[in-house]
Order: sequence, then C-alpha cells, then structure tokens
Amino acid sequence: MSEGAQRIAAERQRQLEMEKWTPEHDDEHDGDEIALAAACYATPVRHRKMVRHSTAAPGMFPDRGDAFWLEPELWPWEGEFKPAPTDRIRELVKAGALLAAEIDRLLRKAESQDEMPPGETGP
Repeated sequence: MSEGAQRIAAERQRQLEMEKWTPEHDDEHDGDEIALAAACYATPVRHRKMVRHSTAAPGMFPDRGDAFWLEPELWPWEGEFKPAPTDRIRELVKAGALLAAEIDRLLRKAESQDEMPPGETGP
C-alpha cells in the first residue's frame, strides 16, 4: 500500500475511533453530504468559493461587531469546516478518508437492498 493510501486509512481509523463517526452515523448522511465534504477538502484553496456565515443579524451588535466564519460554498454542515490551508497533504488525506467513508456507506446501502453496488456489473 502506498504512503498516501496508508495515511488515508489511518485518518479513516482516527475518524472512527476518536471522532466516533461510526458506519451507523455515516448511514444517516444519505444526501451526498460526505462526498461534498470530501470535495471541499480536495478543492485547492485558490479555487474554493468561500461564503461568510454570521452568528448575528447584521447590526445586532454594533458596538462589538459580529462574529463570523468562512466555509466553502458546498460545505454540507454549518460551522464544522476545519481547513488546513497550509497543509495540503492533510486536507487531501481528510478528503480521501471521507471518500472512503462515502464508498463504504454506498456499499452498505446496496448490500442492505440486496443489489449490485453502484458502478459494478454482474458476474
């Protein structure tokens, strides 16, 4: 196994053990959210369209300004994007691990429906 594949596998294991993103949890994300998250991490920083999210309505706190954060336009979960723009390898490893999670989710779904996994043909 290549070093890149090893890093992706180790990150997926970390997600399962440390973040508790279990297969059952992943199965709840059946709207392509996991694939979108992977795409956001895989997209080079200079090509990411970022959107601003605010914690307050404009002008709500004129004396202290308004807290905000930036996320990629296609990011599927509010407030959970953790970019590592100075570590491109880390972002690609996260993308790969998320893709592996999405592939596993689709395979489980196909198996539970007793059908051929997407992209595969019969014997």
